[in-house]
Amino acid sequence: MATGFQPGSHRQSGMSHQPAWLLAVVLLAASAMGARLAWLQLAQGAENRLRADQNRIRLVPRHPVRGRLLDRHGEVLATSRLTYNLYLQPRLVPKERWPALREKLATLLALPVNQLEQNYKEGLQGDGYRIELASSLSSVQVLRFREQAANLDGAEVDVDYLRSYPGGPLAAHVLGYTSGITEEEFARLADKGYRVQDRIGRTGLEQVYESHLRGEWGGQQLEVNAAGQVQRVLGDKQARAGKDLRLTLDLELQRTAEKALDGVAKGAIVAMDPRTGAIRAMASRPNFDPNIFSTGPTTAQWNELNRPQAPMLNRAMRAFPPASTFKLISAIAGLESGRYGPTSTIPTSGSFCYDGQCYADHGSFGSIGFPFALAVSSNSFFYRLGLKVGSEELFKAARRLGYGSYTGIELRAEESPGLLGDKAWKKEVLGEPWTSVDTITSSIGQGAVSVTPLQMARLYAAVANGGWLVTPHLVERDTPRTWIGLKPTTLQVLRQGLREVVTNGTATMLNDPRLPAVAGKTGTAEDPPRPDHAWFGGYAPAGKPDLVIIAFGENSGGYGGTIAVPMVKALLATWFKPAQAAS
Repeated sequence: MATGFQPGSHRQSGMSHQPAWLLAVVLLAASAMGARLAWLQLAQGAENRLRADQNRIRLVPRHPVRGRLLDRHGEVLATSRLTYNLYLQPRLVPKERWPALREKLATLLALPVNQLEQNYKEGLQGDGYRIELASSLSSVQVLRFREQAANLDGAEVDVDYLRSYPGGPLAAHVLGYTSGITEEEFARLADKGYRVQDRIGRTGLEQVYESHLRGEWGGQQLEVNAAGQVQRVLGDKQARAGKDLRLTLDLELQRTAEKALDGVAKGAIVAMDPRTGAIRAMASRPNFDPNIFSTGPTTAQWNELNRPQAPMLNRAMRAFPPASTFKLISAIAGLESGRYGPTSTIPTSGSFCYDGQCYADHGSFGSIGFPFALAVSSNSFFYRLGLKVGSEELFKAARRLGYGSYTGIELRAEESPGLLGDKAWKKEVLGEPWTSVDTITSSIGQGAVSVTPLQMARLYAAVANGGWLVTPHLVERDTPRTWIGLKPTTLQVLRQGLREVVTNGTATMLNDPRLPAVAGKTGTAEDPPRPDHAWFGGYAPAGKPDLVIIAFGENSGGYGGTIAVPMVKALLATWFKPAQAAS
């Protein structure tokens, strides 16, 4: 009996729509894939190609040659020397074969096994394509390796460059040194092209001009597959050498300055062109040999660097009591304030008493003027001057001449601004009011006042050049100078007084017919219970100065005229020797 039901009719009716749905899904998927491909190829094509190349290409690095440091005549102060390092290419040495190779290398080259293992593990954490196992191989080690190279697959000896300072300690505080990059530094500097094998400037000009000197890494470019296996060598990328840097230092004068400091355990010398601020010599004692950092200091060398005398401290830029050299500031305060004129006189005495307290002088000279007071360095003259002009004028003059502030030299990180312990400072730091005793002691540079030899060089340069405060610099560049506007009469009095210091005062050793006319001032600073400091600041030729020299002996004992003046004389003899020969 027919019921109108046909088997399979319901299933066939549903399937009639499936092709349309399938087609829609396929078209939608194809559209999505096409859009994605278009986005990757068109919008992000360049970036993705770069990423692919970075994944595909590896660089076996080679150190760049660091730029040289040269004196003003082109003489080499710092360069790079050729050395040989031991490397491993781990892609050629399966891990199971490494222990045997390590033992071979240790025995053949007399290298510590544990050090080779440590360097190997640290190297694997980097790019893993070339690991430095040992550095600075001796010629004997290099020869032994080359004789057995056929049995040392995966290891190689290649050239490298280490920082070298031909003069050893010569100008070490100015030049600075380089040493290996730390893990923390690498993490911070990797995006600037630094590598784990890099060496960077630590102090001095090596640090300040790091980006100028360092150059750019090169090496062998390798193509690798997804598993990191080398497929072929694409070529060599030449390392770009760093740029040379010409300094203002004069090598011959620098050598003389270093030798002149042999007579003191601690001290400093600064020689500068008063017209421009160009530093011709800067020496500090004790000093150090920066070469030891190129390969790493031994325990004994490290202990020597950390002894109490602080060999790595640049004393040319550290602050000390200025003593009688500060009397030049006091004279400026008296003359510029209008309290005294260029012909004014002040009485002197062997003992100056004020407010129930007496202060000694080394002589009684009667009533004298400024030039003679500077020549004989009369304390009582400047005691009375300081009390009359007041501490505000004294410190105003000091700040005007650059005391208490940074000089602008490139080595800012290593420079002290010094101290001007005025009324505000005493109240804030000591919680005490200012007294007349403070004014009296400050007027002769024995109060809470400290200056650096470099700051003092600026002071004497300003007198020498007619009233310009220059910016000291160690690399030839345009530097600002500031007009401080000293009265012509003030400059005349100061120059006359500084000249008389040499002709008939405390520095007659410099009144030598073999030298040009010299002007300057001695100073002896008390530092109880330690021995005194010795100072001299001056310039030459007195009529047309082209060199300012500051010499300082820290706790050297004796007077400025007996300790510091001989140092200055040695530098003057070196600097003006060509002029003497010509005449």
